[in-house]
Amino acid sequence: MDFSKAGELMKLQQEAMKVKKELENTLIEAEVDGLVVTVNGEMKVEKAEFETDTLVPDLNDSQKAALEKAIMEAVNKGMKKAQEVAGDKMQWVMKGMGLGDMMGGGLPGGM
Repeated sequence: MDFSKAGELMKLQQEAMKVKKELENTLIEAEVDGLVVTVNGEMKVEKAEFETDTLVPDLNDSQKAALEKAIMEAVNKGMKKAQEVAGDKMQWVMKGMGLGDMMGGGLPGGM
């Protein structure tokens, strides 16, 4: 690989890291019946919070906190598994196209 290609790859890597940081700091909220879920731009749940007791009436504070934590962790676990499955399938497709070696056997962004 010549130096101009190495420079281009380095610049692309720097741009990718900049976008990754922007996505980490982008927060999106969705609300359904008093349950508010906050997701960052990397599709990771940052927070799940019950603002009302519409969905689950009469929760005490510790039950509420435990349920919010369980929702957040379950969604993140499911998303991570989905990303791993997608990454595996993409590697298989890329290898079939003869591109697997170019990626060093993996995809950027932890997929």
